[in-house]
Amino acid sequence: MAPKNTQAILNLIEKVYFRYMINPAPGILLIADPFLKDPSFIRTVVFLCEHRDQGSFGFVLNKQVKPRLDELIPELEGCSWPVYFGGPVQQDTLHFLHQYPDLIPDAIPVGEGIYWGGDFETVTALLKEKLIQPDKIKFFLGYSGWGDGQLNEEMEEKSWLTVSANRKLVFNTLHSEIWKGSLKELGGDYEMMINFPIDPQLN
Repeated sequence: MAPKNTQAILNLIEKVYFRYMINPAPGILLIADPFLKDPSFIRTVVFLCEHRDQGSFGFVLNKQVKPRLDELIPELEGCSWPVYFGGPVQQDTLHFLHQYPDLIPDAIPVGEGIYWGGDFETVTALLKEKLIQPDKIKFFLGYSGWGDGQLNEEMEEKSWLTVSANRKLVFNTLHSEIWKGSLKELGGDYEMMINFPIDPQLN
């Protein structure tokens, strides 16, 4: 059960927040603070692909968009796989994470057994030949981006929790469970945050 009042919730967050936090880096999950109200990131989990002095970027894992893959790419008729909201930046671009480095040329490793991008013509051909499994690739419209030092500032503001990514979480097809599942990876007091209301004043 969630704590009974706002101050108890805030005290718990202050107590546990940085106990096991990992610094942002490729292959890290950013788990939205339970009270984060930015409409693009409420109860989201972002897989971080790059974190440098010049900026950071990644993809929201648990927000689907309405168009299916074959609606965005007509030549993939019948491949009605889900597409996710990668973030608010350049939403007219399509990106993907996958587990097929041996099949997809130019893929970039961004985590343990997790790869970003690669030759899209090859991906299209593999999809047509049904040589790719839906639980081993994930497509995104747009991405989440941070400018110089911006993500570090948000970490200092306690907007994000961090945990090492794993393929089970990244490619989970039950997107509604990813935020809760990521908190469970942290364990202990962090699991209590699953029950926190978005607005602590409603508690």
